[in-house]
Amino acid sequence: MRIAHINMARGYRGGERQAELLIRALDDFDVEQVLVARANCPLAERFAGAGIEIRSCSGLLSAFRATRGVDVVHSHEGRGVYAAWLRNEVSATPYIITRRVNNPLGDSWLTRRAYTRASFVASVAADVARIVQAFDARIRSCVIHSSSSGLPVDPATVKSIRERFTGKWIIGNVGALDNAQKGQEYIIEVARRTAESHPEFQFVLVGGGEDEAMLRELATDLPNVEFTGWVDNVGDYLAAFDLFILPSNKEGIGGILLDAMDRSLPIIASRVGGLPEIVRDGVNGFLIDPRSPDQLEQAILRLYDDPDLRQALGVRGQEFSRDFTADAMAARYVELYKQAAGGGA
Repeated sequence: MRIAHINMARGYRGGERQAELLIRALDDFDVEQVLVARANCPLAERFAGAGIEIRSCSGLLSAFRATRGVDVVHSHEGRGVYAAWLRNEVSATPYIITRRVNNPLGDSWLTRRAYTRASFVASVAADVARIVQAFDARIRSCVIHSSSSGLPVDPATVKSIRERFTGKWIIGNVGALDNAQKGQEYIIEVARRTAESHPEFQFVLVGGGEDEAMLRELATDLPNVEFTGWVDNVGDYLAAFDLFILPSNKEGIGGILLDAMDRSLPIIASRVGGLPEIVRDGVNGFLIDPRSPDQLEQAILRLYDDPDLRQALGVRGQEFSRDFTADAMAARYVELYKQAAGGGA
């Protein structure tokens, strides 16, 4: 069975990380893979020399042409959906869609046609699947959760990060600096509130993005906030953190939480999208309302004051994350590929 993965993103965010994890895990299954991606994009570069055929595209039509000669097309982001649909229209090649965001779908004839013609739409969370089904009940929908990443950790680098913040309690966030989605302004607000009362708090924001300059300006006078910019060694930072926070305004699934749990980190996250499917309030983390720096501050202070609670949340989080592996995710997708190629639904 030959699968064409389409991801037309120019950058590398959570969706691209999950696509990479799936493609690598599928090496252990009886499938041949093609990656359709923009030339020189980070995802394509990560597979350079890896033995997978990479077909470059620059837009919808070139992505459509690059899907020729396969058994199933798998779209990993929104633009690829229409290339997959067009391939189906021309050559009846079945396709599946992975839906990662909980935004409402655009109510156009083309979107409705593309989603209802898909063999399956795999949502990364039940909350996302509900939105897909509400859009059109004819869509063949299922849920396949994201995977933890198994991020590598270099002890020497972790030690170096800890030494850079000697005597500090490191509160970390990892994600694109996209404030409308990720809500990093609330982290900066809490950093400002606690700068004098808790000078031992160090807030570290790992990642880059379109709002980096704005957020840096917002925190320009705060010595307790550091921006790393985009880094490739996310695992080292997670291993150096004492607490992980994700005060997002909206999320599909927030797969980075599984990576934080894998490092036994206590977690604070917003009660939005699919996050409550990962964070069980009071069990393996705390849930707070979105856009609530008050609740974020209170949760941080509570965990800081209670090391036994931090440890308990971290242990239970690590146990929970063990079920969310790339191999398990790949096995679910292989079943979808088989059903799609066989005409099943």
